[in-house]
Amino acid sequence: MNSKMIAMILIALGIVVLAYSGVTYKTPGKPIDFLGAHIETTHSHFIPPVAGALMLAGGIVLLLVNPKRA
Repeated sequence: MNSKMIAMILIALGIVVLAYSGVTYKTPGKPIDFLGAHIETTHSHFIPPVAGALMLAGGIVLLLVNPKRA
C-alpha cells in the first residue's frame, strides 16, 4: 500500500469522525454465565473528534510530503 492510498484513507476517516463529532463503536465482550443464565456483554469504544482532526492533518501532511526514493 503506497503513501498516497494511506493518506486518502486517513483523510476520509478524519472527515467522518469530525462530521459525526466522534464515533462510537461496540465490540463483543466476555460472556457471563450466572446461575444458568448466559449473558452477552459488549464494550463501547469512542473515537474523539481530536483523533479525527489528527487523522485529517496526518493525511494532508502525508499527501504534501514528497517521499524521495533511493
